Amino acid sequence: MRVVLGCGNFGGIGSSPAFFGQGENREKAFELMDAAWAIGFDRFDTADAYGDWVRASGHRPGITSKTFNAMEDGADRGLGRERVLRQVETSLTRLGVERIDLYLTHEPDPDTPVEETFGTFATLAERGLVGAWGVSNVSADDLREWLALGTPAIVQNSYSMLERGDEAEVIPLCAEHGIEYQAFSPLAGGWLTGKYRRGEVAPAGSRMTMRPEPYRHLEDDRIYDGLEALEQAAAERGVSTAALALTWALGTVGSLVVGPRRPEHLEPVREALSLSLSPAAHEELGSLFR
Repeated sequence: MRVVLGCGNFGGIGSSPAFFGQGENREKAFELMDAAWAIGFDRFDTADAYGDWVRASGHRPGITSKTFNAMEDGADRGLGRERVLRQVETSLTRLGVERIDLYLTHEPDPDTPVEETFGTFATLAERGLVGAWGVSNVSADDLREWLALGTPAIVQNSYSMLERGDEAEVIPLCAEHGIEYQAFSPLAGGWLTGKYRRGEVAPAGSRMTMRPEPYRHLEDDRIYDGLEALEQAAAERGVSTAALALTWALGTVGSLVVGPRRPEHLEPVREALSLSLSPAAHEELGSLFR
């Protein structure tokens, strides 16, 4: 399946230690994994700084894990060799597996040379602890640094109708080198679901009430105009706004990571996988936010 279950809300909200304990509890996480597994999700995306409960779920999907962020306030972070070797072992234990299928840098580390991390990943592959490696949250220049050493299996960056900067260089670089481009946050933190409306208070428990800073720039009349037009386009097709936004993203990238909070949030994925857009429709929808 071209859609991956993001586990960043299990236990916390993303990688920030400040939000550990404010995400889905074990019971809710298991419900989500069960629902995703039932509709065909065969890859789960986690990280050493997320709540890793895949082991106890009973499912054995392909596993992506990432490393960089601190496990708790005051703990070390980064991509130094010794830290990565230590973190992969603890991730294997928590996940209950002998090998991580895909291991990513969670973000660039300005304090560690790329050559050091590349060599560490090569060591992990030689030991059979990881199947393939990739990079996340990288710029075009970051990616070129990696390409000078080897070719990652995947680039995982934020991309959506509301965040299209990677179209200029990163996505073309991936295409040129045969790298899968995987988009996380394809619904822009919920903005492309229709939950945030002009002049209305954000719903309780939403990202705009918990971690609004990355999305403050979207509080703009031009964005609300585009959202209303997208909602109308979805209604004309008889689908949800979220499903249409996901379908649009799938028309550009190799795969998506979605991070639902409840099983019913998987319904737009079902819809999106049954939809298709013509090149003209894809371009028309994409123009709503330019």
